[in-house]
Amino acid sequence: MSGRKMAGNVSLLLGGKAIAGLVSTIYIVIVTRVLGPRDFGTLVLVNSWAVTVGGIIAFSGWHAIVRYGAQALADGDTPRLMRLARFMTLVELGCGAAAILIAFLFAPVAGQRLGWSPEIIGIARVYSIAIIANILTTPHGILQLAGRFDRLGVHPALSPLMRLAGTVVVWLGGGGLAGFLIVWMVSAVSEGLAMWALAWPVFRTLRGNEPLAGPVRGTVGENAGLTRFLLTTNADLTLRDLAPKLVPLIVGATLGPAATGIYSLSGRAALILQQPAIQLSQAAYPAVAKLLAEGERQKAIRMTWRTSGIALLITVPLVVLLAFFSKQILQLMGGRAFGDGAFLFILLTVGRAALLGAVPISSALIALGRTGASIAVNLVTNLGMLPLLPLALTLFGLTGAGWFAILSGVSTLVALAMVFRAGKAAPPPLDPALAAVAPTDDPRGLSDG
Repeated sequence: MSGRKMAGNVSLLLGGKAIAGLVSTIYIVIVTRVLGPRDFGTLVLVNSWAVTVGGIIAFSGWHAIVRYGAQALADGDTPRLMRLARFMTLVELGCGAAAILIAFLFAPVAGQRLGWSPEIIGIARVYSIAIIANILTTPHGILQLAGRFDRLGVHPALSPLMRLAGTVVVWLGGGGLAGFLIVWMVSAVSEGLAMWALAWPVFRTLRGNEPLAGPVRGTVGENAGLTRFLLTTNADLTLRDLAPKLVPLIVGATLGPAATGIYSLSGRAALILQQPAIQLSQAAYPAVAKLLAEGERQKAIRMTWRTSGIALLITVPLVVLLAFFSKQILQLMGGRAFGDGAFLFILLTVGRAALLGAVPISSALIALGRTGASIAVNLVTNLGMLPLLPLALTLFGLTGAGWFAILSGVSTLVALAMVFRAGKAAPPPLDPALAAVAPTDDPRGLSDG
């Protein structure tokens, strides 16, 4: 992939993310000022419950669509591509349905621990349907396969725009927490359905004369290593994202909804430094994959180190700037009640900055066929260290979440760098067709809130 094409992909992906970031900031300002820390924290906890259950059980299959679909396209084997797409759709829908059912059944148990009222528990059970936002990775993979970054760039802005419209309606109508929860739920469902709608015209073109419905038998056999690839990549994504999803629930269970509200707004403000670095690493992946396919392993390694370094350098001036104006930023976004989270905000930005340097290294390990190494690091530095969070919250209060973020972020970066540097064995052959496809971060939704 040429540098010009990579830059074009970055601009398309960043466009939708930039719009989403701006719009979400606007509606969060409204919601936090209307609800205050406690009720905003309750909204975050209800959303986090669905996010966590969906993240654990709902299946992310876009890696398989990209990897094996690219091979099928390169061979001109459209029937094989269709069988793969049908198979992944069935897997994703089945896991998504199971996630919705489990979130619905266990919402009362979570609600009792997190301090929800009976009314909120009832809403949380209905809110389980929002897990539909997680059932979108198959169409996401189809769009990647077709190189339709224009459509991928549009999608991130759709749900925030719906939330903004709904937030304004609830605000002007004098509504409260229940109204905002309904808005969050409707927008999450729309987010999942929108991805399928965006991918449908592209999918019709890719499938040619093949029928939409049809057999899936033989999918595993004709795609060598599919089962192992699905399990390892999905485990890697789940483990990588699970700890951040669990943190708000742990904060809520330990310190209550108000602390969760302050933590969530501080974390949201810290997101300002995340997208440029992540999109850079995502757009660099195809270049790394192409170099590996051509046997240029050393060049691929150097590009990975360079991308990681650039991602870290991008964050340095932003971290310094945000540190100087941390209290003003939080009070501007949420009001004076959120100003106490200023120091927490600084700590979270530092921890998040360290994690950004780890993203391209983790992607490179997957490209090198070392997914297991990436999983092991994420298992140790994310879930393995998670028991330290309640201890940190007990000892240091809410700022303990910030110190934990730094410890986790730096540990992940250092561990991945050491594992990547230690890898001496030649990578397994990589299909050149994969070099045309750039992976993005896990598209499963619901993260906003």
